[in-house]
Amino acid sequence: MKKFLSVVDSISEWSGMIARWAVMALVLVLSFEVVMRYVFDNPTIWAHEMSMMLGVFLVCIGWSYVHLHHGHVRVDVLYSRMSPKGKAITDIVCTLVFFLPLLIVLMYAAAEMAWEAYIFDEVLMASFWYPPALPVRLVVVIGMFTFLLQGVAEFVRDVHLVVKGGPRC
Repeated sequence: MKKFLSVVDSISEWSGMIARWAVMALVLVLSFEVVMRYVFDNPTIWAHEMSMMLGVFLVCIGWSYVHLHHGHVRVDVLYSRMSPKGKAITDIVCTLVFFLPLLIVLMYAAAEMAWEAYIFDEVLMASFWYPPALPVRLVVVIGMFTFLLQGVAEFVRDVHLVVKGGPRC
């Protein structure tokens, strides 16, 4: 089980490193567009849509990394006052009631959208560039899958803490 947790954590760390580079690419694309628009008075067709695609990539690939480092928003009014075991029990309940069901439904919908993008050769139509929609749709599915893996890893750690009573594995 420790090997599984280690592999999932490694995938999440790598996704965080990839997301960091996506931030750099997003900044470069937006900076290029600003210079083209306001300095040369010659805006591009593709920069807006590319920035949207990079933003989707950044967010989706970063989900698992943020979850690994407990960076998602939670209500700390009660949670911060709980013992580690109380936090683990709360996380277990929330994972079973909210996280897993919602993520499974969203993954199904995202996979269906990716499949339809493949079948119908869907293109994005926010500009006259018309890039294919499949890469962005696949990134959402991959991001959700890595997020699910990290959620399962955290769930296993919380169950271990509650059952064994020792430190998280």
